[in-house]
Amino acid sequence: MSRADESASSQPKNLDEIPGHRLLARMGKQALRPGGRELTDRLIKEVGIRPADHVVELAPGAGATAALILKHTPAGYTGIERDEQAAARVNSLDDNFRYRCIVGIAQQTHLAQNSAHVVLCEAFLAMQPDDVKAQVVAEAFRILRPGGRFGLHELSLRPDSLDPAAQQEVRAELLRSTQVSVFPLTSGDWCGLLKRAGFQITHQSETEMRILEPARIIKDESLLGAAKIAWNLTKSPVARKRVRAMRRTFRQQSDRLGAVAIVAVKPKRPALP
Repeated sequence: MSRADESASSQPKNLDEIPGHRLLARMGKQALRPGGRELTDRLIKEVGIRPADHVVELAPGAGATAALILKHTPAGYTGIERDEQAAARVNSLDDNFRYRCIVGIAQQTHLAQNSAHVVLCEAFLAMQPDDVKAQVVAEAFRILRPGGRFGLHELSLRPDSLDPAAQQEVRAELLRSTQVSVFPLTSGDWCGLLKRAGFQITHQSETEMRILEPARIIKDESLLGAAKIAWNLTKSPVARKRVRAMRRTFRQQSDRLGAVAIVAVKPKRPALP
């Protein structure tokens, strides 16, 4: 489950039509990453943010991960967010002039080549068609310094041997229940995408995609946050019906859906031909 990068103002207002991730956000859900807060924490630990690092986050959304990044007090932080309102929320997290979120697109950041030590991208690429995925990863490679680290956290299909017909079936079920076009890859294909761009994989973690399971919600949102979501759902029969439908789909597809976190490094020297 994830978020699209379209402007919230362009989305349908009717809860019957609003994309699933925006519906969950309206109900109070803040952690919308497929592997939950736990996999995000692992990704940040493995990517190793240091005080001298300049960090770029692609499509930070409401800023949940940005807040975690800033706790590491990097030398600089730049978010690239298409949604102006989301960018404003990220900018409100800290008034340090070295921390900023600018309005732009992930596949063309306009940042200088070799200017970042770390690039993070979560719950964004699975929403994009394959050509855009490749463009975003290539842009991350371009802006990273040699030796820089790229951290990815995405919805994944499993196992790696899942046949194309089954993959298409999962995508169709996700579209039906979430009303969002989603194009997740297997873990092997996510790694392949990064390798084709020139990256070297240094870490890979996988977990179940349990974003709407009660135990995961409490773990991600706290008991108080989970209670707020439950209360909001009791007040909206339409939202409650849709969330139940999404959870039913996730459970039915649980053996074919997962979440993956990958850390990859831009080589210090160009690969030999």
